[in-house]
Amino acid sequence: MASNSIKISLILLLTTFICTEAELGQLKETRMTVYFQDWSGGPNATVLQITGHQNGPLSFAKFGSVFVTDDPITEAFDKNSAEIARAQGIYVTSALDGTISHVLISIIFTIEEYKGSTLEIQGASPQFERVREVAVVGGTGKFRLARGYATFETIHFDLAVHYVVIQCNVTVLHY
Repeated sequence: MASNSIKISLILLLTTFICTEAELGQLKETRMTVYFQDWSGGPNATVLQITGHQNGPLSFAKFGSVFVTDDPITEAFDKNSAEIARAQGIYVTSALDGTISHVLISIIFTIEEYKGSTLEIQGASPQFERVREVAVVGGTGKFRLARGYATFETIHFDLAVHYVVIQCNVTVLHY
């Protein structure tokens, strides 16, 4: 009797797996390069420190500092190029020595082709390294069940106006 239950359970499991695969379609790979336009000061700041705040500049290297972000993402380096998405999320300085920031970012697409779709990024980012790599752990819409990686590289830094451009290269597999 038990062996019939196991057989039926396996058949149901396989049927569910086959039906799910058929609904999702073919696995695709997408690669893209986008630019985070990051303003950490002034009246139009897109990054705010919400804990560990001190008067003066943001303290990215202070353990326990928490930041929220809502950066415009553009298709090119120039801040006036077309906005294609928003980077909304949280950064937490998670290493005692201040060298690692844990990032939780949703890239929310605003352009027609991907409008409403998201990529979910998470991981430890060695914030003072030239290139930082974090995981793409999920996605929605056109990027359903995404998995992959993203690299971040600061390519422009203007301390006088608190402006940074971060190049983000994304490689994802999705349905």
